[in-house]
Amino acid sequence: MASRGEWGGAGFSRRCAPFMSRAAKKLTDGARHAGSRSASARPPSGSGFTLVELLVVIAVLSLLMSILLPATSAARRAARTTVCGTTLRELARAWTIYSQEHAGTLVAGRPAKVAGTNNLYWVGNGWKFRPRWYITLGASVVIYAFNEPSTKDEHQCIDNRLLICPETPGWVSEKNPSYGYNFQFLGNTRMISGTQRFINFPVSDSHIVGDTVVAADSLGTAASFPPVGRLPNSPNGTTGDATADVRTLGFHGFMLDPPRLTPTSDRCDDQNPDYRGGPDARHDGKANFAFADGHVRATTPQALGYGILPDGTYEFGYEFEKTQVTNRRFSGTGRDDDPPSIVP
Repeated sequence: MASRGEWGGAGFSRRCAPFMSRAAKKLTDGARHAGSRSASARPPSGSGFTLVELLVVIAVLSLLMSILLPATSAARRAARTTVCGTTLRELARAWTIYSQEHAGTLVAGRPAKVAGTNNLYWVGNGWKFRPRWYITLGASVVIYAFNEPSTKDEHQCIDNRLLICPETPGWVSEKNPSYGYNFQFLGNTRMISGTQRFINFPVSDSHIVGDTVVAADSLGTAASFPPVGRLPNSPNGTTGDATADVRTLGFHGFMLDPPRLTPTSDRCDDQNPDYRGGPDARHDGKANFAFADGHVRATTPQALGYGILPDGTYEFGYEFEKTQVTNRRFSGTGRDDDPPSIVP
């Protein structure tokens, strides 16, 4: 047994030093292991998002989408309106070129069906049976409606997308197209009842004022019905049901009736005189109109003289006061003239 002197003072320290060293080492190792465990239990700094942060990011992105999507959609609609206006501008230019090439005579809505002839007309890339106005004008600016024009009295679908409004991409019927012509004042080769005289042809360009509507986005006979009563466009020309046809968008829309009709004036569809045509405000409540001086304007039908009831139905015009419905922008003279009569 060690003596009391060996355990006192320096002796105690010398005897206990190895034990203290081993204890300190154990404490240090324990602390290190505990620190390691704590570090592994915590997520590494900067390695990801917390749930709250992710929710904040999702909320911000949702807010941005709600702001940007309508703006993007509006920009696309505006672009389609511009493309449509460009097409109408080209047709207005072709309208001028045609009259220059035909001694000042304006193109008719459609050539008359003349007995004893083949009724074929050259349209730039072939012969076509009684081509409608935009097909004839397309030849003047090398915008051919068909890859192979038909020489038969049959319906054709338009091949050239340049002649179809981008807002109505499925309106490919040559009879029910996107655009209509101011035929009653600018060239109507239908016959006056009981005669062999045209209703209004030939028409000279010499008296046409520059602010005269030449063509526009067209609704066809569907204009006689409220929007809820209109049916989808018929790309084949007909639904097979005459009572449904007049309700289809763009039916006989290649002809555009002016704002104010009379009981004896023509109609876009002369086989259905109880219905009228009108412009189609397909561009955010506006329609594109092309004018004789070559400019194109997107505006409401009412701004150009049409009378529209609260339910969206176009009226014939003689039900309204002349101060409300006027043909001033359609007559060619700048006056509110009646359309030419179909009776002698």
